[in-house]
Amino acid sequence: MDTATLAMAQEIDFSLLALFARATLVVKLVMILLMIMSFWSWAIIVQKHLQYRRARAEAAVFDRAFWSGEPLDELYERIGPEPQGASEKVFAAGMLEWRRSHRQDGALIAGAQARIDRAMDVAIARESESLNKGLSFLATTGSTAPFIGLFGTIWGIKYAFEQIAISQNTSLAVVAPGIAEALLATGIGLIAAIPAVVFYNKLNADSERIQSNYESFADEFATILSRQLDS
Repeated sequence: MDTATLAMAQEIDFSLLALFARATLVVKLVMILLMIMSFWSWAIIVQKHLQYRRARAEAAVFDRAFWSGEPLDELYERIGPEPQGASEKVFAAGMLEWRRSHRQDGALIAGAQARIDRAMDVAIARESESLNKGLSFLATTGSTAPFIGLFGTIWGIKYAFEQIAISQNTSLAVVAPGIAEALLATGIGLIAAIPAVVFYNKLNADSERIQSNYESFADEFATILSRQLDS
């Protein structure tokens, strides 16, 4: 490499901000889109982490109250008509249907067990929808961000080669900046995709465990009510 070319290469700013500023409009839009996807993914990750931690804490508190020996009617009255925790909502759905299944003379309406199970299943489905909300965006980001970044890279490289053809100069000082700008898009795509994939797998597993705990509680509660129905 001659002295003039080396001096020209040393004067080029390869900082991330400079690479972004020199990129073409299409590549800039790709980078901005990927940064928005990354920011939104991290917002979902933090929000879900807090939501799941709160759900586990609420479930632990309710389980202690449920198995404390306190009469179920008193527990239901204490929770009130608008329970806050997910476990409380499942329990309240079952208790509400249990009370509605009694006639004025105290006898049970036929099919009470099936209706109670169905009411708790609906409550669990609603809580599951809340737990899983946003996870699809993480999955989408993890699967598409690398390809979006690759599109930006291909577009940037295409533009770099066009500039080389126009300038009729293939020196490293001419080629390197365009290639670096193009590869930045792929880098940002990977930065957005990798955390999204890792945390999607973790959060999805956490969500399934929480839902499994709700279903286990509903089965145990239904068993308790079934004994009372048989008696």
